[in-house]
Amino acid sequence: MKKALICGVSGQDGGYLAKLLLDKGYQVWGTSRDAQVANFSNLVHLGIRDRVNVLSMAQNDFRSVLNTLSRAEPDEIYFLSGQSSVGLSFDQPAESIESMTLGTLNLLEAVRFLAKPMRIYHASSSECFGDVAAGTFANEYTPFRPRSPYGVAKASAHWLVINYREAYGLFCCNGILFNHESPLRPARFVTRKIVSTACRIAAGSEERLTLGRLDIARDWGWAPDFVDAMWRMLQQEQPDDYVIATGKSHTLESFVAIVFEQLGLDWRAHVDVDTALYRPAEILHSVGDPDKAKQVLGWCPSLSFSRMIETLIVVEKKA
Repeated sequence: MKKALICGVSGQDGGYLAKLLLDKGYQVWGTSRDAQVANFSNLVHLGIRDRVNVLSMAQNDFRSVLNTLSRAEPDEIYFLSGQSSVGLSFDQPAESIESMTLGTLNLLEAVRFLAKPMRIYHASSSECFGDVAAGTFANEYTPFRPRSPYGVAKASAHWLVINYREAYGLFCCNGILFNHESPLRPARFVTRKIVSTACRIAAGSEERLTLGRLDIARDWGWAPDFVDAMWRMLQQEQPDDYVIATGKSHTLESFVAIVFEQLGLDWRAHVDVDTALYRPAEILHSVGDPDKAKQVLGWCPSLSFSRMIETLIVVEKKA
């Protein structure tokens, strides 16, 4: 039986990945900063909490990382943990950079120190690219120009992974994931905010939905599809880096419009724009080229943009 360690198992991706691996017959270990007090609500929601072995791990503490690897003895490691909000990274830049960059370094060093055949997946990010010019697609060779502390941290960690792969022969991969959504998204993420608020308005609430820029464009996919790509990367003969995206970009305004339309509402009657919610630096257009993942991994997204939104609404209305 293969053993997998998911660093950051309590998050959206960690939950779906844990379920995927359990369904494939893995023994799954997961980490949280303090596993004794964490509620692991996503694992509970997915009905798998009692099947995941949890450990406490502070990724900025090398000894903690080393102890975790020694105890779990995983065949595969999925490093998904760290500060996950782009917007929050502007308010907490030092914590964001430390949690992602130092955490990745500690993991790579611990695997190198133990000298065991552990395969590593690292969650890189489309935020590394910054703006992608309209009419073009970011691929594995597109230069990085991050526009947030989050993006800077992810870019640094991305290159650490490549360096350890080339310098020490570690089997480590970067998954350059574009935006991916699901009902497990925390409420602070804009997509969940839009869907949950719109559902309450459709149910009779008189509240307003307040957002920042509506002209930003993103490549939005379905989170369960994206964790499948993570697993596929670690099943290859050679480690490599892959862009995981749908290849289609949509504005936030179109996201809002479709949500309200599916609820029988005109979004213009319920949405306000507040410039106070604008970020100091913003990515206006982001879209990825998933061709390499399709050709090498045999991966492709399963849900269209509108179908993804429909699924989010159905689940939200049941909550």
